Amino acid sequence: MSILVLDACALIALLQNEAGAEIVDDAIQAARAGKAQIRIHQINLLEVYYDAYRRHGRPSADLLLYELAKQPITVIRGMSDAVFLEAGRLKAAGGLSLADAIALAETLVSDGQLLTADHLEFDPVEKRENVRIQWIR
Repeated sequence: MSILVLDACALIALLQNEAGAEIVDDAIQAARAGKAQIRIHQINLLEVYYDAYRRHGRPSADLLLYELAKQPITVIRGMSDAVFLEAGRLKAAGGLSLADAIALAETLVSDGQLLTADHLEFDPVEKRENVRIQWIR
């Protein structure tokens, strides 16, 4: 079973029906069929929550969390020592936000694939790290 890690922009693309939303939706359908496991770290989910809060207010943001809880997406709370150390290494190397360093660390430690549209942060990393990235746009 493949492991797919979402960063915030991938989930926001789905929620806002932006370009690439169909790729994230296909991943969710694969998870429903038992062919994939989708994960998002709580820090990345926080970025999605505050984006919804800022755009539409707290009731909508809270409803978003409620609806997301019904999806086959595992929210990773806390982090293993391996993810902690890997995120620290990635952040120290430069060019990544803390949330993106955590998403990438989760991807590397789990030998998964990162779903993202964030070329600004991940293009340089893709060149220097042995990471599988599925670009949604």
